[in-house]
Amino acid sequence: MAPCRGGRAGSAAELLSRRSRGIRDVGTLMRHNMRLLRGVILQDNRSFNKVWSKTSKSTIMYENGKIYFENYQSCYSCVHSEPQVLYKLPKRSKLEKFEDALLCQSPLDKTLASSSDHKPSLLALTANNWLYRLSAETGEELQRVYLSSNHKFRYLGWDVSQEMFYVKSVQNKGTSLARQVFGNGVTDVVLSQGVLAVSYNNKSVKLYSFEHIVQRYLTETLTLGKQSSLLGSKTVGEVPFGIPVNIQITDCPPVLFEVSCSSNGVQIGGYPWHYIYTPPQKNHKGTHHICSLKDNTMATNGIQNMDCLSLESDGIFFHPDDSGRIIHVGPTTINVLKILGELNSRSPSKVVEDFSMTTHRNNNSTSQVTVTSSGRAVKRRFHQLDDDPDQETFRMVEYEDELDLLAVVVTNGEEGEGRAHIRLHDNLSGQLLRKVDLVEPWDETYRHELFFDKDTIVHIEQKNTNFCCHVYKLNTARK
Repeated sequence: MAPCRGGRAGSAAELLSRRSRGIRDVGTLMRHNMRLLRGVILQDNRSFNKVWSKTSKSTIMYENGKIYFENYQSCYSCVHSEPQVLYKLPKRSKLEKFEDALLCQSPLDKTLASSSDHKPSLLALTANNWLYRLSAETGEELQRVYLSSNHKFRYLGWDVSQEMFYVKSVQNKGTSLARQVFGNGVTDVVLSQGVLAVSYNNKSVKLYSFEHIVQRYLTETLTLGKQSSLLGSKTVGEVPFGIPVNIQITDCPPVLFEVSCSSNGVQIGGYPWHYIYTPPQKNHKGTHHICSLKDNTMATNGIQNMDCLSLESDGIFFHPDDSGRIIHVGPTTINVLKILGELNSRSPSKVVEDFSMTTHRNNNSTSQVTVTSSGRAVKRRFHQLDDDPDQETFRMVEYEDELDLLAVVVTNGEEGEGRAHIRLHDNLSGQLLRKVDLVEPWDETYRHELFFDKDTIVHIEQKNTNFCCHVYKLNTARK
């Protein structure tokens, strides 16, 4: 029997029957499975039920179906109907505590040296400069590398497009040579899409090609576990030598791009390439400028301003679905924008609205004039804020890439206690498909995180010095 064609999805029974007979295509099968799951999630007789809560004195982290407690010492899996313990690591001393961690998975198209290398791993950076690779399923130590006795490392980061991670030290006062190369006032450095982005205290950002830096200034290629001439033939990654500095920058690399911007920095994306930034001047506060990366030309309708009166500023970012669109989130409105433009056109590109979402507000807003018992009119000095907790307000947007859904968190405190629900929207059209109520109160004075991961919703909140994790799973609604 030939596979379905012409876009016909087929029923779940048909797909399972074809699978049992060995008719499968990995990519197509995954898309079918996700389409089926999306359909199940949106059925009227299905609901997300709260199945589990756990509190902690330390920060709680969620990543790819796993919840980490006690600074990554304890790991729970969300695969089952409610979270279950995967492993608990022995207590570590302050010197050995994890400073940062990354969850990584091997590429599917490459053969690696060990079978364990193909399984998900947790990269963990310790306070005493060790980098561990642990099994994500058991916590077993698979590998460890000593980094350096000369630099204090504290942060891990991904350059996903390059299939590369990096380790970053605490900020040190730069040497005279470093100041000559990159200038004075460096406050931060990140690596993304093969570009080294350097931030300065004069509210500017400069981009450099990391590939150019490696090609021009690399003194020796290093291999972990092998000897290096930079270490006097000692082994790379062992105590006390660690990994030597093998890039010696002697002059300033060419600057690919430079812009002055507010503390929010600069974002690059879209097609053709554009960047979003807020100029540092006070009169530009609250505005977001969208310009062509090629020639810095402002796009038509390229200044986006929610013009909102709120405690929390609006947020804007390139859509994580790689469509090149832009998501602009305010307290009462979410605009999904797209950039219209040709790669080699002389005309400026244009920013247009793809679709928009709005909150439902009570039209009987509080009057700005109050009349006293004596008949005297008293005018209020302050307007109600757009993100007032007593009104329905957008708080955050999450994108579920496998289901192609936008999960929008909305709060409302009209009844005296802050409550939240999640609106699930179609990613392409913005159509509202269903709502999911969160059971626990939502206090906007505390920090919140929300993750929507296929059939699981994870809500992590901080209350004073305590943290709490709430997990919801998809179930058939009881009647």
